[in-house]
Amino acid sequence: MGRGYYDQIKGLLLAHGCRLIRQGKGSHEIWESPNRQRPFTLSVTVDKRSTANAILKQAGINKKL
Repeated sequence: MGRGYYDQIKGLLLAHGCRLIRQGKGSHEIWESPNRQRPFTLSVTVDKRSTANAILKQAGINKKL
């Protein structure tokens, strides 16, 4: 369980068909989205709303927190 916006982001990612590829370095996870060709990272300590929205944008999810 993460801190800040992590749980909300993770729920949205899973609802949109994204999947966890692997654990990254430190507190980061590497995810992939069916909407994008490139993997993206998700930190388990997302404290800023702007960072949370940027991660959703990288995943190809057109939704804001």
